[in-house]
Amino acid sequence: MASEAKLLTVQFLKWVAERPRSYAELRDAWSSTCPLNCAWEDAIADDLIERGAAGSLVLTARGQARLAGADVWAAISPP
Repeated sequence: MASEAKLLTVQFLKWVAERPRSYAELRDAWSSTCPLNCAWEDAIADDLIERGAAGSLVLTARGQARLAGADVWAAISPP
């Protein structure tokens, strides 16, 4: 389960990094009735995303590092 949660967090961070996202867009796209699948809540709690100057969600430096680390791991891991 832990690896699934990590993968979901990485997918969420990639989604946020693609373009500016509003909080409403986040709620529509990432809402879940399962308390274990709240990637966006975990990302906020772990200081991986924040609201930017225009109110859109952006990756923090920590979120950028987590995403970069995941991309490096994917590049060196066998399929």
